[in-house]
Amino acid sequence: MAFWDLEAAPSSAEALVAAEGPVTYGELAGMADDAAGYVLPGQVVLFVASNTAAAIAGYLGFLRVGAVPLMSNGDAAGEMLVRLEEAYAPEFVWAPEGSTALVGKEPVFSLEGYCLAKADSPGCSEANPDLALLLPTSGSTGSSRYVRVSRHNLQSNAEAIAGYMGLSPRDRAITTLPFSYSYGISIVNSHLEAGASVALTGCSLMERGFWDLFRASGATNFGGVPYTYRILEQLRFGRMSLPSLRFATQAGGALGEDMHRRLAKACVDKGAGFFAMYGQTEATARISFLPPERALDKAGSVGIAIPGGSLRLEREDASVVDAPGEVGELVYEGPNVTMGYATCRADLSRGDERGGVLRTGDLARFDEDGFFYIEGRKSRFLKVFGNRVGLDDLERLLAEHGVSAACTGEDDCVRVFVENGEAELATELLPLLTGLNHAAFLVAAVEYLPRSESGKVLYSKLRGGR
Repeated sequence: MAFWDLEAAPSSAEALVAAEGPVTYGELAGMADDAAGYVLPGQVVLFVASNTAAAIAGYLGFLRVGAVPLMSNGDAAGEMLVRLEEAYAPEFVWAPEGSTALVGKEPVFSLEGYCLAKADSPGCSEANPDLALLLPTSGSTGSSRYVRVSRHNLQSNAEAIAGYMGLSPRDRAITTLPFSYSYGISIVNSHLEAGASVALTGCSLMERGFWDLFRASGATNFGGVPYTYRILEQLRFGRMSLPSLRFATQAGGALGEDMHRRLAKACVDKGAGFFAMYGQTEATARISFLPPERALDKAGSVGIAIPGGSLRLEREDASVVDAPGEVGELVYEGPNVTMGYATCRADLSRGDERGGVLRTGDLARFDEDGFFYIEGRKSRFLKVFGNRVGLDDLERLLAEHGVSAACTGEDDCVRVFVENGEAELATELLPLLTGLNHAAFLVAAVEYLPRSESGKVLYSKLRGGR
């Protein structure tokens, strides 16, 4: 049985909880089938996502009939939605009423504020029968390049996550991430796989409504990216009374060892666990996890491979690293490795092009106990006056001194973009932290660093530097 086979859970058990009230598994199955009643297998549905019962019902309904949701964030600009329609020629649109995606479309069904409408696209060939979902690529925004996710990818990753987290019907997540984001979707999938439930909210962590729902619903867990946890620290997460909390999860980028340790300690003090995790959309969502009992003594590690998968490091000549401490490219192998990329409708007929192997593009090492540590991106290194400079390392060093920065550049010129009026401090710190001449750096003050919906810095939007 797959997680979208909702009949596997007791029909009276709660699947979703919103401010308006709960939705049982039986009710969710009915909503899902109603939403997908007009859609045929292999057809593409442009999906404007939100953390609502209607959105999730549509997603599950399309999976149940074998249609392919093309995921887009609810905040996507009209121009982006037009580009997606031009590239993928969807037969239908599933979007909140009033969305620009529905303009000029013929509505055929509505459900709790969502509308299914026929698109203007001509008839197209069906997608590959194994294809289940199209997700935006990791760290991207505004691009029509998507990841092709199979039904087996979705189910195997949901099973693995539910397994290593020990999810049961007693668990309840609360939404903190966009439903169009692979991490956000994986939380919903894994909880449904376990017969658990999800509390839905559009409130941010900064809003009282979020914490009111957390406590009222008895949420047992939540997930976040590093940006989420920086906000939580500002809110004094360690002092919060959250008696129902069983664990917290983190993915979407490195926390930094000190923050990792502080958050793990805060969870321990609450009698809760802290899962630091690593993943990529190209692996459906999750690749590795750090067991909570190792969160303090292995702070900074992304842990071990998820159940059913394996990790290895490869040198540039493709030989395998077998010594602790040596850095190589992280390679993951498992059933959740996706089929490949797509940029247009014709690509959807293609089969699996990865064969279950993903070269992540991340450099990593492992320790004597087999726990992995990310060292940076292969493409995130520059040669500066003959010295190899890791831009991710440089950002971490600055963060340890209280400077929020993003580093780009080219050989012999590191461009450093700094938030919060700390450009002068960064200018002073850089030569001291690196041993390089100040001429190697161009520092620019910015009001804020551009970020994707997952909290990752959008380096392509950074320009200039002084």
